[in-house]
Amino acid sequence: MVEALLFAAAQPLSVQDLARRMPAGCDPAEALRRLRARHVGRGVELVRVGDAWAFRTAADLGFLMQEQVVETRRLSRAGTETLAIVAYHQPVTRAEIEEIRGVSVSRGTLDQLIEMGWVRLGRRRQTPGRPVTFVVTEAFLDHFGLASASDLPGLAELRAAGLLDSRAGAMPGLAPDPEDADSHADGPGDDLFGD
Repeated sequence: MVEALLFAAAQPLSVQDLARRMPAGCDPAEALRRLRARHVGRGVELVRVGDAWAFRTAADLGFLMQEQVVETRRLSRAGTETLAIVAYHQPVTRAEIEEIRGVSVSRGTLDQLIEMGWVRLGRRRQTPGRPVTFVVTEAFLDHFGLASASDLPGLAELRAAGLLDSRAGAMPGLAPDPEDADSHADGPGDDLFGD
């Protein structure tokens, strides 16, 4: 039953989601453990996505799917920087994003990330004004193949992959985005990928 539910689901399902759909007395957590063991080394694997579970193509067979991957749209520089800040500093407020980037964040940038389903509103801070926070979603984790935000690459890994130049947080080859009125020539702040 768990295998059928996960196979047919459009999105990852949590243990609670599975338990609600199954007859009383069933143990979906034990079924997930057995299914995961059964699919080791096969074409599909049972993977954890945040607090939920889904079947995914085995990582070593991903090359077979390359022709079917379609990039629908690219994020602007402001969108990429904002998404990185939210991912690495969550939960984070708009003011904190602006402080890290060094420029104001247009409403459209956060709206686009929310519309894509990669960022959502978090809890309000218990500070004056009770600002809302932003956090990444399970769709973000799923898209990038992460079990949780703690699996994001660190500074050393980003440098090794050539995504950062000699300055701590500068990304090579990024020119100011003409669509981003708030972009600046110096790149994101040195603390973009800090602890």
